[in-house]
Amino acid sequence: MYDTESLALLAPALQRLAAGHADLPPVSSAPQPAADGDAMAAVLMQVAGRLQDNYPYAHPLYAGQMLKPPHPVARLAYALATFVNPNNHALDGGRASSAMEREAVAGIAAMFGWTQHLGHLTGGGTLANLEALWVADQLHPGRKIVASAQAHYTHARLTQVLKIPFQAIAHDERARMGVAALQAALEAGDVGTVVVTLGTTAAGAVDPLPAILRLRERHGFRIHVDAAYGGYHRLAGNLGADARAAFDAIGEADSIVVDPHKHGLQPYGCGCVLFKDPSVGRFYRHDSPYTYFSSKELHLGEISLECSRAGAAAVALWATMQLFPLQRGGAFAQGLEAGREAALALHARLAADPRFLTALAPELDIVVWAPRGASASEVSARSQAIFDAAAREGLHLAVASFPKALFPQWNIAWDRDTVACLRACLMKPEHRDWLDPLYARLGQATDAVVSN
Repeated sequence: MYDTESLALLAPALQRLAAGHADLPPVSSAPQPAADGDAMAAVLMQVAGRLQDNYPYAHPLYAGQMLKPPHPVARLAYALATFVNPNNHALDGGRASSAMEREAVAGIAAMFGWTQHLGHLTGGGTLANLEALWVADQLHPGRKIVASAQAHYTHARLTQVLKIPFQAIAHDERARMGVAALQAALEAGDVGTVVVTLGTTAAGAVDPLPAILRLRERHGFRIHVDAAYGGYHRLAGNLGADARAAFDAIGEADSIVVDPHKHGLQPYGCGCVLFKDPSVGRFYRHDSPYTYFSSKELHLGEISLECSRAGAAAVALWATMQLFPLQRGGAFAQGLEAGREAALALHARLAADPRFLTALAPELDIVVWAPRGASASEVSARSQAIFDAAAREGLHLAVASFPKALFPQWNIAWDRDTVACLRACLMKPEHRDWLDPLYARLGQATDAVVSN
């Protein structure tokens, strides 16, 4: 599960890095403050011991949260960059890493069909969405921002921080933004931006972007696509018709957020925000001459709300994209397709199994289901119990709460308005080959709960 062989590749790369500054006067090689090797080794062993108290995120039997292990090339490139420790706030803090960030971000923009853009990496999707919503408010001051009730909670929270009016739009029976509900909100007036989610974190639902684009023709609002989770599925060749249409239309948005630290094989934290119109960079103008003293080129810090940013994240992303270009049919895209195949296969097994209730056929690689029960309360209690029992079997899932409106076909007593369901995020390509042991453990956990 943990790759150690690739570590041998780091030493020669570090030697080449050091050769670039070989003409400098020598300094002591001992780190400051000084510590001997035995002491450092002892501390590292303590760290390794402490880190064992984590779920096995890299293993295929972990299918809970959106945790995909970084590719070895990303880990090694990140580690290599930390010997320089560049800061991509200003070119003076990271000339090479800033150039690599621009190239990597341009590659992501090209994946969405943009040849012209303004964008940069962030610490994650939350800050990337913050920037997108902030720019939206600069363009439509004081006007409402709306998002699906199934959108990530960060939008409601960030609009509070930014003091922007916010409205949640009712979702349809597939956990997607309801077009009729959105139209009603638009007709009520004062909507400046619609947040379209392509890959909700709860169910992996894909909002109907083509229909929302048609509404934009009549109402003239701005569209921000939150594709933090799902964005890379633009490259997948095995999406359903509705999801395919949404991802094909993503280039019509005004801004896009995607997280390379989700499906992009990167370590945390690595988010990305993109704007279709580069002129929005005017909103970032500031005067901090103390950080820019030797270069007249545009600094990434001049188009970012963040200041200090890890240049190592840009180096790792650039290296990964060199090894795995963002193209349909390529090795990277095949990994996305494998996860989706696993999700479809798991959903089919669950739908045929009398022990379970299913709905929400997966649009990406997230599967939602629940154990049978007489009432919403019983189903919820059994979901939690199976979650715990599965963990004891080595299978790690998630529990998520959903409104009853998503499950009209379930013949249960609705003694509460929500129901807790089990959820699997099958974002590792290996999940496709691990369905049998995964399902066996799920079955054992389910039988243990239902029999008690």
